[in-house]
Amino acid sequence: MSESILQIRDLTVTFATPLGPLVAVRGVDLDVGAGELVAVVGESGSGKSVSFLAAMGLLPSTATVQGSVMLDGVQLVGASAKQMRSVRGRLLSMIFQDPLSALNPVHRIGAQISEMLRAHQKMSERAARARAVELLEVVGIPQPGDRAMQYPHEFSGGMRQRVVIAMAIANSPKVLIADEPTTALDVTVQAQILEVIQKVQKQFGTAVVLITHDLGVVARVCDRVNVMYAGRFVERAAVSDLFDAPTHPYTRGLLASLPQAGKERLVPIVGFPPNMLRPPSGCAFRARCADAISDCEHAVPELRAVGAAQSACIRAAELMQPR
Repeated sequence: MSESILQIRDLTVTFATPLGPLVAVRGVDLDVGAGELVAVVGESGSGKSVSFLAAMGLLPSTATVQGSVMLDGVQLVGASAKQMRSVRGRLLSMIFQDPLSALNPVHRIGAQISEMLRAHQKMSERAARARAVELLEVVGIPQPGDRAMQYPHEFSGGMRQRVVIAMAIANSPKVLIADEPTTALDVTVQAQILEVIQKVQKQFGTAVVLITHDLGVVARVCDRVNVMYAGRFVERAAVSDLFDAPTHPYTRGLLASLPQAGKERLVPIVGFPPNMLRPPSGCAFRARCADAISDCEHAVPELRAVGAAQSACIRAAELMQPR
């Protein structure tokens, strides 16, 4: 891996609720190298989006964020609102899951992109508008000059997602966080959006963190993958290693549930994720794990090297042996 541009250490996010504190993220560590495309995978509620909304400083006042998020030498945890405004969109940008809600419905597309440019660069309005048209062309929008004068409701879902990507890359950020960027798009448009993200990564040397629950997307475009469950990473590996030899029972369950040619039935992961208002002792996955033993009820397992991967399962090495 190249030199880390983003370093997350012991990140913990706790929400104050009427029923008590809810620990959504529990001591997460992550390194992202310059120009790398890294996946964070897990089911809904696992803490994927919350982790990076915390890094962006976009969580509500009910959230308490602890730990460290270093971006190109800048500490983001505890930074003031003014400091975060200077970072967001310049060093760190995010492609949000719902492009329609991310865009202002009463402003033209070109004006919204040029506003992003002028917020961080000393540009005239004319130069910013011209650059906005160039960015629309970069992300593959036809007739960018004409489309820049249109409003969000005049774009399809896939085109709106391209606009959001154009806004996110306007100031050439060091790290781009893509939060479920292909959700609710048909398969053909999904492939086009992934191609745009890869193009941006290669053209601008941007590091990309792809948050997704779709392992097919991960296999197609990512370098490394981090699997998240109940607010913690339970496995991390190169993509090829993870698909060839998963080391954690949760990862094996995710892969077994994927539809494949010739596969008559999908194999679901039984049970439900734990209630994080009352997190279980020991391994959070043990209640759903067919390989759990009594030792799994005790200490929370840490990530440790197992072959070419890292796994938070005390039986990882044993379970990888041929049976």
